[in-house]
Amino acid sequence: MRLSREQEPGITEPAQAIGFSNFLKKIKHMPSIRSLQQTLTWVWPIVTAGVLQAQPPKQMALTPPSPDSLRHWMKASQVPTLGIAYLEAGRLKQTWVGGILPGGVPAPANTIFYVASLTKPVTALTTLRLIDQGQWSLDSPLAPDWIDPDVQADSLHNRLTSRLVLSHQTGFPNWRWQEKANKLSFGFPPGARWQYSGEGYEYLRHALEHRFGKSLDELADSLVFKPLGMRDSRYCWTPTMPENRFAGSYDKAGKPYETYRNQEPNAANWLLTTVEDYGHFAQWVLKGAGLSRPVFDQMVKAQVAVIPSRQVAWGLGWALVEGLPNNEYALFHGGGGQGATTAVLLLPQSGRGLVIFTNSDTGQEVYKRIIRHSLDVGPEILQRFEP
Repeated sequence: MRLSREQEPGITEPAQAIGFSNFLKKIKHMPSIRSLQQTLTWVWPIVTAGVLQAQPPKQMALTPPSPDSLRHWMKASQVPTLGIAYLEAGRLKQTWVGGILPGGVPAPANTIFYVASLTKPVTALTTLRLIDQGQWSLDSPLAPDWIDPDVQADSLHNRLTSRLVLSHQTGFPNWRWQEKANKLSFGFPPGARWQYSGEGYEYLRHALEHRFGKSLDELADSLVFKPLGMRDSRYCWTPTMPENRFAGSYDKAGKPYETYRNQEPNAANWLLTTVEDYGHFAQWVLKGAGLSRPVFDQMVKAQVAVIPSRQVAWGLGWALVEGLPNNEYALFHGGGGQGATTAVLLLPQSGRGLVIFTNSDTGQEVYKRIIRHSLDVGPEILQRFEP
């Protein structure tokens, strides 16, 4: 494990206060987090044999919506396919998949979804496992392993670290193609404030791949997918991808998008997985993700403030919010890409969680209804982000 306590930052206020309505406007154009809801977890862990184990969760139940309600909400929002994983008492309790696949075939339990930015927590945990094993550093510069050609002449690249990438403090835009010059550049010095960036994650991917001589898909496969039995999860559209189980993706008018078959991994986007696979991943995170206590504590620590007045911050790989009813805290990531609206919401204090996948640009209202219905703190979490 390679952590630098001297370099450990506390909560950093953004350079300018971000009001909630402005925050929504700011992220609305970002396809990878259009549907973002953000929440925080605080875990009181114990350590057994050097590996973090979560305290036994309080016994609090979920209240899943009925299948009839789910189908009604899908129809109202024109969502062709919906997948949900319910976690209770720290375990994956059940999964539900409804709707149809392209061609009108009923969606099976092992339907494969494109999950947009829910890719990022998998990349984060892959990186944190390498850090925990002493093979990678949280605070060492990335420059010895990778310098993007676009920023090679800017000395600010020497400040980039894994910590700043995983907490979205790189200073990069979400994607360079959204910039007028179509080039990567720093909008502010790394570490100055929060700004959501898929480019930061891609920067980290290049550094990891150059150091280890393996693709991110190979690294995640050995550190996350295989250990957790996530047999239907992959970063790339490989020859073994069972296309007959792919949910497809749809726009607001219900028209299908052309399927993007990426041939190389993207650290921030394009993960393909099932609700059962990602449910096992969520369960693993609730149980401590096999990390030592110091590394896990860094993951759930507020690294940078996002909306201080609403206690919204960012940890390592996750959005964080504290101060929920019943002394509850949550850990969240949303995803919104081309024909995908997804969310993972975890409450380690009570061992509960939800994984929600939809294959449509119109899925946000569906996942909001599921959160409100399933969790007693769901309405409060959503209310934090109402204008």
